[in-house]
Amino acid sequence: MANEENIQCSKKAAILALGKAFPHQLVMQEFLVDGYLRNTNCDDPDLKQKLTRLCKATTVKTRYVVMSEEILNKYPELAAEGVPTLNQRLEICNSAVTKMAIEASRSCIEKWGRPVSDITHVVYVSSSEARLPGGDLYLARGLGLRPDTRRVMLYFSGCSGGVAGLRVAKDIAENNPNSRVLLATSETTIIGFKPPSADRPYDLVGVALFGDGAGAMIIGSGPVSEIEKPLFELHTAIQHFLPDTEKIIDGKLTEEGISFKLEKQLPQIIEDNIQDFCVELMGYGGFCEKDFNELFWAVHPGGPAILNKLEKKLELLPEKLKSSRRALSDYGNASSNTIVYVLEYMLEEAKNFKNKGQNGNCEWGLILAFGPGITLEGILAKNLTV
Repeated sequence: MANEENIQCSKKAAILALGKAFPHQLVMQEFLVDGYLRNTNCDDPDLKQKLTRLCKATTVKTRYVVMSEEILNKYPELAAEGVPTLNQRLEICNSAVTKMAIEASRSCIEKWGRPVSDITHVVYVSSSEARLPGGDLYLARGLGLRPDTRRVMLYFSGCSGGVAGLRVAKDIAENNPNSRVLLATSETTIIGFKPPSADRPYDLVGVALFGDGAGAMIIGSGPVSEIEKPLFELHTAIQHFLPDTEKIIDGKLTEEGISFKLEKQLPQIIEDNIQDFCVELMGYGGFCEKDFNELFWAVHPGGPAILNKLEKKLELLPEKLKSSRRALSDYGNASSNTIVYVLEYMLEEAKNFKNKGQNGNCEWGLILAFGPGITLEGILAKNLTV
């Protein structure tokens, strides 16, 4: 294990609070297939069989979604093949992601315990909207933030967006004394909702895997004693892109909404590159690869295949990815938001161990996510609650 003297730094930013929000529509995975095929007027038995198989393979049990029968009744063209619907989708998505982002941020601010006027910066992340001005301004207005609040947007970062936003928020907090950064993420799958087609196999993967929701964090350095309760110290953040992998996750915004292609070799590419990435990140704290199981692992659950490959490659104990698998089961892959849900579950597990008088949680660990590029995002962090 690393020498504690190598990883002390009083100026490091920390996560001071977490919050989340969801749309009201809860989908049980066991009822998804029949509901989706009914809503898209599809009676193809082969597609039904494939979607049923995918729904079981994802390990997802429940998800929240903005899509509803009321929306489909108002916009039946969303379930039709080849119809230009971008305007309708953005009308729904822009409103939905703002509402969820405001709710998640309010929850986070309440847990933080300081007034909303103390927020100095906003980092806003979404791959589910497109407009000028952006969602960052609508979020700021909805929360009643000061007009001099400085704002940053990260659009279309996909699954790596939550950790990318955390990296940006960390840099802002550490370079602006007394700042408090609100990181908000918000996503809805309506931007890519389509009827099933044998020509677009990934669409069915998306139907079986992805969910909607929002997440929020407050990030700052130098926590105010007796008011702020830091959760995770953010020691070092790095980002790598893998050359010649741009087409592995390929998304385009079209007149029919966003269209994705996901190549099957994605989990294998992550397995081939994850060890070197993690070893580099761990080195900033004096750790090495023999310490893999001495760390906590807050990994964005892109899907069970990615988690399985990572677990196998790094020879992680099964409990190391418990929070990631739990978040995937309860919320699906909610894109940039999901890392918030994983971190919340990690804190819950740490609390359970404390209540039982046990020390089963690791103090240091990695926060990881993977997205288009292929881009690897990672943060070496310290759990301040254990």
